Amino acid sequence: MPRLYLIPLPLAPEALDTLAPQVQAVVATVDYVLAEELRTARRFVSSLKTGRKIDQIPFFQLDKHTSQADLAAFLKLVQPTQTVGVMSEAGCPGIADPGALAVQYAHAHGWEVVPLVGPSSLLLALMGSGLNGQGFTFHGYLPVKREEAATKAKALERTARQTGQAQLFIETPYRNNGLLGLLLTHLQPDTRLCIAANLTAPDGFVRTKKVSAWKTAPPDLHKIPVVFIIQ
Repeated sequence: MPRLYLIPLPLAPEALDTLAPQVQAVVATVDYVLAEELRTARRFVSSLKTGRKIDQIPFFQLDKHTSQADLAAFLKLVQPTQTVGVMSEAGCPGIADPGALAVQYAHAHGWEVVPLVGPSSLLLALMGSGLNGQGFTFHGYLPVKREEAATKAKALERTARQTGQAQLFIETPYRNNGLLGLLLTHLQPDTRLCIAANLTAPDGFVRTKKVSAWKTAPPDLHKIPVVFIIQ
């Protein structure tokens, strides 16, 4: 049967040492690549120095605009002895990532699914936050409109207070500072807020403080990947 590998990419381009050695071995032999961003995937494959020529590897873009029909048409080309690798823009495919569509197809058609070890910004953020790692929920992106985002943030805060569960969410990097300002305006002063920024990069950090403390010196989060956690 065909085999689908879920291939993690480093969170920071220079952090190749955060990947398991198995990743390089799989990339060296995979027959096809499904990638959220083709340029990033090709650059990543080149950086591993497997000896393979990029133009000899068939790449297919799998992003939020890819239809299930187009994906199925591509995957039907895969022969029983062949392998397909799924790559996210960064981190682990299938988590907050359109790669889950390929995994659904694989399970529906009896393929073997093999997730490889690699960095997950969500788990790294939670590990370093000191917040509840026994009970937590990831909500993806908050609404784009400011009023709706404020309403959602306050609802997550209420849930965190009622259940004790950590509430994780992310934002498009260029809107991080706007979201942070919104959180500091609308959340209660004693709510704990973790900011996990640019993880695995030399300037990355994970810090948890009460909202009241963040207000005194909010960090600049513009255009860097961030995971927010409240509890």
